[in-house]
Amino acid sequence: MIIGTAGHIDHGKTALVGALTGVDTDRLKEEKARGITIDLGFAYLPTPAGTLGFIDVPGHERLVHTMLAGASGIDFALLVVAADDGVMPQTREHFALLDLLGIRQGLVVLTKADLADEGRRAEVEGQIEALLAGTALEGAAVVPVSVVTGEGIEDLRSRLIAAAQGFSARASEGGFRLAVDRSFTLSGAGTVVTGTVLSGRVRVGDTLKVSPSGLSARVRSIHAQNRKAEEARAGDRCALNLAGEGVTHDAITRGDMVLDPALHAPSERIDASLRVLPGEPKPLGAWFPVRLHHASVEVGARLVPLAGDGVAPGGEGPVQLVLERPIAAASGDRYVIRDTSSQRTVGGGRFLDLRAPARKRRTPERLAQLDALMETDPAASVARLLAIDPWHVDLSAFARDHALGEGAAGRLAAELGLVTFSTPGARIGLSPARWELIRAAILAELTRFHDANPDLPGMGAERLRLALAPRLARPVFTEAVKRLAGEGRLALEGAWVRLAGHEVRLTRQDELLWEMIEPRLGGVERFRPPRVRDLAGLTGVAEPEIRRLMKLLGRMGRVDEVAQDHFFRRATVAQMVAMVRQLAEAAPDRQFAAARFRDRIEQDDHSVGRKVAIQILEFFDRHGVTLRRGDLRRINPHRLDLFGAIGEDAVNSGARSSQAETVSPDEGASRQVL
Repeated sequence: MIIGTAGHIDHGKTALVGALTGVDTDRLKEEKARGITIDLGFAYLPTPAGTLGFIDVPGHERLVHTMLAGASGIDFALLVVAADDGVMPQTREHFALLDLLGIRQGLVVLTKADLADEGRRAEVEGQIEALLAGTALEGAAVVPVSVVTGEGIEDLRSRLIAAAQGFSARASEGGFRLAVDRSFTLSGAGTVVTGTVLSGRVRVGDTLKVSPSGLSARVRSIHAQNRKAEEARAGDRCALNLAGEGVTHDAITRGDMVLDPALHAPSERIDASLRVLPGEPKPLGAWFPVRLHHASVEVGARLVPLAGDGVAPGGEGPVQLVLERPIAAASGDRYVIRDTSSQRTVGGGRFLDLRAPARKRRTPERLAQLDALMETDPAASVARLLAIDPWHVDLSAFARDHALGEGAAGRLAAELGLVTFSTPGARIGLSPARWELIRAAILAELTRFHDANPDLPGMGAERLRLALAPRLARPVFTEAVKRLAGEGRLALEGAWVRLAGHEVRLTRQDELLWEMIEPRLGGVERFRPPRVRDLAGLTGVAEPEIRRLMKLLGRMGRVDEVAQDHFFRRATVAQMVAMVRQLAEAAPDRQFAAARFRDRIEQDDHSVGRKVAIQILEFFDRHGVTLRRGDLRRINPHRLDLFGAIGEDAVNSGARSSQAETVSPDEGASRQVL
């Protein structure tokens, strides 16, 4: 259990920790010379309930930022009030900070009890009772002590041990995070960082990230609760001896977070809940400047109210915090804001969403999402998010931003019985009921399209997505159509989507004419097929009739009009797309000249010539398969499957392996469904 002091300057916090542990936490020369605490101090007390860690914080009003760097990691508060002075300004502010940080366990220590008679003690206890009224520490015990006479010290120590015995340690299943409050070089060891482990666990040999910088580091050794250890876990005061390229005490500073590499995703725009202290002179309006304190970091920020024109003194509401620079954090973490002059505490709350949008941040849909994110239970939060727009959740991102640890996405999917999709860099989850609605909407829209356009081979994928209501995000839509293809409900052909049973049929007369024409578009002359007028001469059929049929075949996806009246078979176009792709991949700068394409195509047909080669490349330019700059072209990878040149087999195979899967809680949380 980590115990932290709080209270006004010169009320005896450091002396109290010394009396309890035998350790003087004032380690700096300036602290000893001036007799006041300037930086965080640390001490440990071995007990039958385990080693108790103490964080001693400065009480001066100008050092509240330092107090916050230590207070963010404590489990149990010792609010220190001197019997002779009573409740003072920093007593009130420190206590407000404890309340804003969500610290719910603690007691009050009435120090310098030898300087007050019974009447004075009763008077100060009355002040304390009024201060604690209506807070989580209301009714907390008040223990009179004197480090001079020894009064109350043993009683206080016994109370702390009893509290530790009944203390529920922080869960260590999440991803590892340590908030750095000190970084220094230790002779013979190298770089050492200290801090409180906020979540998860770490072992010797683990590779970590320093966030937000992204510096990689390896754990050489660990001290947890002032003892050499192989492992440290959530709630421990911890020292990590780190090694790695660029790892120095100057490269890691107070405010950094050392964490599991999977959690490294700094944020500079955060949606949060906010409670404003009653003492504020006016509501906090748009772009109100503040100093934000989270864990051990302090950063400038602007505050944007998301409901109404502002958050009133004593009121609460959702806000967006736009930071001056990125920080490492987790959804659900507590924070405090102070004014820009650092003279007063303004309020605080909980982070809700680390990926807050810059636009449409005040819409009813967005506010509903934030309301769902207020849930402290991750499964309950995901369940509520799935019931509102956009009807799906990226489970991987949710688990990362909530620091839930490895395998959490799969456990959430199993617990809630979700249908899941795997996309590059994401694991999308949605409810079975929502998946059925999406499936039905896609099939119904394709049915309507085929009824209205029986002579077309399919519907453009993006057109289909935009026609759905509600409109699906592209990753979800892409995976949905792949899955339906895997189920045999629809077919994917390049950029076209069609129902599996849909087939465009030619009339018997057109079939006979196509049987005459098709052989003339293939063979050795497939890269320079005859034009419409040439086909008319070869078949004896009028040009308009040939042109009509070729246009129809173009809509069916059998041929492509590369130039005016110059039609190529789709298979030939796909082969040419593969050629330009190979040329680009072979080029050092991924760009190729028209002459290179002409030379490549002439390997198959020496009579193609520059003119036809240029027409083919211009056709690819128009369709976005190639991107031209001057005399050079490069490939657009997002359009390579437009003519079925690549990806068609991969898409259908991926669809077959991406079968819709609903996970029931009975199947076990350990099952990997994503």
